[in-house]
Amino acid sequence: MTGVQSGMLLAGDIGATKTVLGIFSAKAGPRAPLAEATFPSARYPSLEALVREFLGQSGQTVDRASFGVAGPVVSGRAAITNLPWAIDEARLRAALRLTSVRVVNDLDAVARAVPLLEQADKCQLTAGEPVAGGAIAVIAPGTGLGEAFLTWGGSGYRAHPSEGGHADFAPTDARQMDLLRYLQQRFGHVSYERVCSGRGLPNLYAFLKDSGVAPEPGWLAEQLAGAPDPTPVIANAALAQVPCDLCVATLEMFVSILGAEAGNLALKVLATGGVYLGGGMPPHLLPFLKGEGFMRAFRGKGRFADLLGRVPVHVILTPRVGLFGAAAHGLECMKGEPT
Repeated sequence: MTGVQSGMLLAGDIGATKTVLGIFSAKAGPRAPLAEATFPSARYPSLEALVREFLGQSGQTVDRASFGVAGPVVSGRAAITNLPWAIDEARLRAALRLTSVRVVNDLDAVARAVPLLEQADKCQLTAGEPVAGGAIAVIAPGTGLGEAFLTWGGSGYRAHPSEGGHADFAPTDARQMDLLRYLQQRFGHVSYERVCSGRGLPNLYAFLKDSGVAPEPGWLAEQLAGAPDPTPVIANAALAQVPCDLCVATLEMFVSILGAEAGNLALKVLATGGVYLGGGMPPHLLPFLKGEGFMRAFRGKGRFADLLGRVPVHVILTPRVGLFGAAAHGLECMKGEPT
């Protein structure tokens, strides 16, 4: 796919649900793709097949690539957590005939994009009192739950990946304790991803329905029975002009759990520079995130409540943040690579 070196970068945000690809140049920078397209990941047998289709459609020539992938990356290899793809830098480089391929965790890529965000790219939940050069935490409920953080290195921020979304879920009230026991019977180990992600939201709904918190309307039962993914059905019913009480209770529990875990992450990395909520879900749940439940859970850390009260919290609105971060990483790597 490349002969004469083009100096062009292929960047991608590789998720279990969708993959976003773009072509970038050092001159235009990581926020200005020359070509861009979104693909349903599950329809393709491999990343190589998807990339070949995109490059064929775009008509562009690239010689380097940088991908953010939804899963842990070790020695240039990754298995996507909720998709049967195996990602390997060396194999991709050979299969696509590229000069170099870089693979990072998707939340690592999102974190790299945080310093690039403009005002229109985010929504502020609380202004706080940010500390210059303070660590920044990123937590992102989408199909799964991703976590990452940034630390100041003197001349800029450095991103660090994490798999904190798979850490043990810690209930904060009696109902959540019942939820933990309920899910332990089904899954054994209960991580935050089981209760705080697109895959986790139906678990909260099932628990609250079985607990008799509110009745399930017949029309909703029919919609859920015919839906390939129950999560948007539940969310839309909670956000409707006449909301479903059971779905409202589900989202209230969801944002409370998200707030508590965002506060946990802020404490673990001492995120005095701020916390950013990424992923596909937060932009759609702003009415609930702006309610008192999220911030109450975020700050509910006993003696450290005052500290967390000073931490700014933002929702990342742009769906292209992972693509921008993967591009930023690839363009930075290009500076030190031979042409």
